[in-house]
Amino acid sequence: MPIDAAAALAAPPDVRELTWDHEDVLLYHLGIGAGLPATDPRELRYTLESRLRVLPSFATVAGGGPPGVIRALSVPGVDVDLARVLHAGQWLRTLRPVPVRGRATASSRVTAVYDKGTSAVLVLRTDVSDVDGPLWTDEAEVFVRGEGGWGGERGPSGRPAPPPDAEPDQVAELPVREDQALLYRLSGDWNPLHADPEFAARAGFDRPVLHGLCTYGGTLKSVVDTLLDGDVARVREYRTRFVGVVYPGETLRVRMWRPGVAEEEGGGPVRVAVGAVERDDAPVLTGTVVPYG
Repeated sequence: MPIDAAAALAAPPDVRELTWDHEDVLLYHLGIGAGLPATDPRELRYTLESRLRVLPSFATVAGGGPPGVIRALSVPGVDVDLARVLHAGQWLRTLRPVPVRGRATASSRVTAVYDKGTSAVLVLRTDVSDVDGPLWTDEAEVFVRGEGGWGGERGPSGRPAPPPDAEPDQVAELPVREDQALLYRLSGDWNPLHADPEFAARAGFDRPVLHGLCTYGGTLKSVVDTLLDGDVARVREYRTRFVGVVYPGETLRVRMWRPGVAEEEGGGPVRVAVGAVERDDAPVLTGTVVPYG
């Protein structure tokens, strides 16, 4: 049956406690590809506890447990087959730097349900605060195939702006290890799509695919390392749409544009596009923007 949008929107917030420490941060950084070369000082800030800086995208896994995509499926009125679910987009706003060790309260609720005709899109918003106040807010957009058609609001078109028509300011290539998804899932995303060949086949893929949030984290690391002087605290927001899959063993090409006026004013947006090198730069992330300070 179609998703019960009214029930999902009326459901009370899911409130839970989050705790994390340096081990969780280190595991996350390794899971998104940090640590190569292992003795590079630029990598040690992600992999050595005495120098540790937290990449803001760690917020998407802080405290462990299911990611926003899976949490959205447990909301009243949402009873769908996991094999029909895809992560459509992710937005994160950091209000303070994410600490190496933390204890916080997270409150999540569905804020929108869109009827796309042959599919549905849910938006799950999570607000996180600790004793000192708000830490971050994020939104996960969840695409569910075959669950539209109830006559609900269609919502935004979902077509992000194309990359700038100019040569990028920086280009980075990120090799994805064969075991990358197996390592990343230890941060809490146990969706079998990323490890079980039989489940991947049922979902319509030739083999298990990389987590979209793993690509999301690795891409932000590239922006921080190449355009923000390795300063994770400069990231203010991070938004992207997932438009293609990544297979472990592939290489990602990250193209970055930064308007010169933004740097002169002390901040602004980095525009990013990510493609799979071995598949003629098939788009993976688009509409990707990193406002910074």
